[in-house]
Parts: sequence; C-alpha cells; structure tokens
Amino acid sequence: MKTYGLIGFPIGHSFSKAYFTTKFERESIPNSIFELFPLDKIESFPYFIQSVNGLEGLSVTIPHKESILPFIDALDNVSAVIGAVNCVRVVDGKCYGYNTDVIGFENSFMPLRESHHQQALVLGNGGAAKAVKYVLQKHRIPFLQVSRNQTHNDDCIAYDAIDKVMMDDYQIIINCTPVGMSPEVDKKPDIPSQFLTSRHFVFDLIYNPSSTLLLQEAEKAGAVIKNGYEMLVIQAEESWKIWNDSSINAQSFL
Repeated sequence: MKTYGLIGFPIGHSFSKAYFTTKFERESIPNSIFELFPLDKIESFPYFIQSVNGLEGLSVTIPHKESILPFIDALDNVSAVIGAVNCVRVVDGKCYGYNTDVIGFENSFMPLRESHHQQALVLGNGGAAKAVKYVLQKHRIPFLQVSRNQTHNDDCIAYDAIDKVMMDDYQIIINCTPVGMSPEVDKKPDIPSQFLTSRHFVFDLIYNPSSTLLLQEAEKAGAVIKNGYEMLVIQAEESWKIWNDSSINAQSFL
C-alpha cells in the first residue's frame, strides 16, 4: 500500500484527506491511501518518517513549512530560494522538498489580475507568504509585507501603518494568515477595509469558509475577490505529479 499524507498541527480543518480519497476513487488509483498526521513538534519528524510503512509523499501545512527545512535531505531550486516546503517526496527513506504553493498561487492569482493592480500588500510572514512573495517578485509586482511583529525591514510594515492613502496606492491585498478561517469566521485581518474599492483585488488564501469576512467586505466594495480553494487544488495536483514522477528521484538532486 502506498501511503501519502499531510503533516501539520492542528489539521482537523484540512481538505486534503477528502480530496485525495475522492481522487483515488474517481481515477481508480489502486493501493493508495491518504492520511492526516497531526505533528505538533517538528523534532519528531525523523522518527515519524521511519514509522510509517509505504510512505511515498507528504503535504506540509502550518506550522511546519519553514521549520521542516533542517530535516529535508535536499531541496529543489524553488523551495531553496523561498525557504519553505509544502511538498515532500520520500525515496528510500530520504526526504526531498518542493514548494507547490508557488504554482498554485500563480495559476490562481494571475488570470484575475488587471492592469491597474500594480502594487500588493502581503498580510502575514509565514511559509505561504514566502511563496506568494516569490510569485510577485517573478512578475515584478512591488509589494509590502504586513506583520503584527515589530520589524526594522523597509519592506515590512505594521498593520497600524495602513491608512487610506496606502490602500489607494496598493490595489492588491493578499491574506496569507489564518485570520478568518473556520471556526473563527467572525474575524478578519486588521486592515481598514472601509477603504476598499472596485479597483482592488483581494485574494484570501483561506478556503474554509469559502467567503471570509474580508472577502465579504471586499465584494461589497466591488473589488475582484478570490479565495484559496483553487490554489489548494492546483498545488495538490502538482504534488501528486511530484510524488509519482518516475524521473524524480534522489539522483536528480545530485
């Protein structure tokens, strides 16, 4: 039996198990199972890898996309640049890291971007935000990162620095935080959403609920909106390709 799974903590809200279980049934993929593996401490990852029989691949979610790096035997070029991994291929007990969030976000975000969507505010500073920033840099879209933590980085600001002038100047808002995710659906990132307009594009990486409070307010303002479901599907399918590509093995990293 080939085993695939998701590690993170907590992961009760994840769509991955249902998605891949349905995929295996729909596409008649034999001898394959997808499991959820709650892993609260990443330090137990090496033991975990050795303890699961038939492990072929893993998806990685909050809070381990960055902290898993010391336990990965080799990184592909994209994940090495980003400094975050959300996909692991297991070959003979060795772990090889990838970042499929990049293609997931890029293919979901770029088709909706309009010519006046010139600058972005990236809310959050975790592993998902790193993938988002990689895509923005690739497409030469200037951005500022917004964080709750005090920073001396010129490219990062605090939430209370966002005012109407900044909202007018930054037409793209990308939420990379879990704020507003089920069950806390009555919360939203601390931005002045009263200054959202029809010229804005608000992308929320959250998929549950499908319409977060942030997206609801953006929609009322007439903004272009998008949730994270399509991004998740795209990155999941890209991970599946990596897990099952016979041309990808330990030798490709040497």
